[in-house]
Amino acid sequence: MKILVLNAGSSSLKFKLYVMPGKKLLAQGLIERIGEEESVVHIIYDKKRHETTQAIRDHRHALEILEGLMPRLGILESFAELGGVGHRVVHGGEVFTRATLIDKKVRETIRQLIPLAPLHNPANLLGIEAVAALAPAMPQVAVFDTAFHQSMSPEAYRYAVPTEWYERYRVRRYGFHGTSHYFVSRELARLKGTPPKNINCVTLHLGNGASACAVRGGESIETSMGLTPLEGLVMGTRSGDLDPGILFYMYKYGFRNPEEVDRELNRESGLKGLGGSNDMREIQRRMEAGDETAKLAFEVFIHRLVKYVGAYAALLGRLDAIVFTGGIGEHSAPVRRALSERLEILGVVLDKKANESPSTDARTIHTPESRVELWVIPTDEEGVIAEETYKAILDFG
Repeated sequence: MKILVLNAGSSSLKFKLYVMPGKKLLAQGLIERIGEEESVVHIIYDKKRHETTQAIRDHRHALEILEGLMPRLGILESFAELGGVGHRVVHGGEVFTRATLIDKKVRETIRQLIPLAPLHNPANLLGIEAVAALAPAMPQVAVFDTAFHQSMSPEAYRYAVPTEWYERYRVRRYGFHGTSHYFVSRELARLKGTPPKNINCVTLHLGNGASACAVRGGESIETSMGLTPLEGLVMGTRSGDLDPGILFYMYKYGFRNPEEVDRELNRESGLKGLGGSNDMREIQRRMEAGDETAKLAFEVFIHRLVKYVGAYAALLGRLDAIVFTGGIGEHSAPVRRALSERLEILGVVLDKKANESPSTDARTIHTPESRVELWVIPTDEEGVIAEETYKAILDFG
């Protein structure tokens, strides 16, 4: 069965095409600047690259172009070959705890959850509706970023706010990057040759968006993101944790309105707000050149990580491994080194030579005497979505 995985943004459409089972990747690509005169289509397939620039009106038009290109490039004869389409959907609220076949009711529920993810769920819906318009009979499956964290207990997900806020407005911690945390925690168990139930680990998805997750026996018991992806770690452009009183202070004395504060916390804060760039590679380069603002951004980033890993170790009771993934987690040796050096109290001992290795494979970076294993495991969110889509179609299709 051929499964198309879509990750729709407000002006972009990422995709991967798999043959299932086995997760063989046939093609992948990105259609960006949707809605502009010079939209760009990138496709990688069979060790070849295709790129075109043209005006693309909307997501449905983008899919129509993709449907036309794939036969011309010899990737598919037509979309009729597809067994289904899997979608990344950011917020499933408390409703969705697993991958779900999409019908009219599911689509409407995702729409009702837009207030919880106003930047993401509308874009995810655009992809779903584009497929429905183009191929009404095509099975579609939603895989939710929040689903993995639905195993958290009330003491972990409830905020200490009036009960009405939760019961009426569903204000609670949901967590995100669940597909990534699920994959790397399962992959850790596979690589160690033991069932997930035997491992307690902290998984660190570090990229432009960043989150930590405490995984006990294969289940998420705590994670750093909350009602929205703004809570938690320092990120590329997001602040992470801050005193809620800051909001009212900035409304009153900073003369900001809520929309301005929302934009600045989500798009102008984090590494960018502290160090002038949301790219950790640029922060590291400037830090090594003696730039004090870049050094501060790096140190705040690491300090927040240390706080979370230490707290999660206490919650887990026994910490077997720390897993690094995401663009920064997989590629930044300085970040891994700085964090590991500050976690010696947990018995962490970094293998400095292994840490500096430019390998892109899953690997260990701890010494034999380290009480906590250190792993670098590349994430595969699209592969998980393909697997979950395939299972859902077989089980419920």
